[in-house]
Amino acid sequence: MQGQALDKPHRFGLADSARFLKTLVAAPRLTGAVAPSGRALARAMAAAAGPPPRGLIVELGPGTGPVTRSLIETGVQRERLALVEYDPGFCRLLRERFAPAMIIQGDAYDLPRTLAELAGQPIGAVVSSLPLLNQPPEWRAKLIGDAFALMGPSGLFVQFTYGLQSPIPPEVCANRYAAVRSRPILLNLPPARVWTYRLEGHAAEGR
Repeated sequence: MQGQALDKPHRFGLADSARFLKTLVAAPRLTGAVAPSGRALARAMAAAAGPPPRGLIVELGPGTGPVTRSLIETGVQRERLALVEYDPGFCRLLRERFAPAMIIQGDAYDLPRTLAELAGQPIGAVVSSLPLLNQPPEWRAKLIGDAFALMGPSGLFVQFTYGLQSPIPPEVCANRYAAVRSRPILLNLPPARVWTYRLEGHAAEGR
């Protein structure tokens, strides 16, 4: 059963795009994309996450699961995945496709509350597909701050963006987070970049 969701990665393409478009119309600020992440972007996100040294990988805003699929394809066990999704329809779909991964319906911008059930469990990385540029800078600052509070100093935060600049504002990163930007992923429409963030002084740890 575990491999069935990965056997035909293109099987759900049109249906997933339709689901995304419907959600975008209903809640444009929360969705921020007209289609799920393309395969090239999803693979780049998974590659950026790498194998965390220990603990869970928390994915924020998985939607229909393209990044989740790529994480599993890189060898991440489903039991190590905690998927935080706001939309209940996407949550049902994720349960069907990626069980026994943990599916948590909740607000990714309130991680201490949403991930309360994970208290005490180590988290190695947070991988985010949230439309951060749709949110005010203070929300973005709180999100990455909460993520590192849960992960600890060796954690890794991965985020993609369609923008040219860091989705975490430079004034938030200054003297706190070391940020690395990928090359543009031109096979994605629109082209995107993947940013990785670590706490200053811990950029070389865990890899």
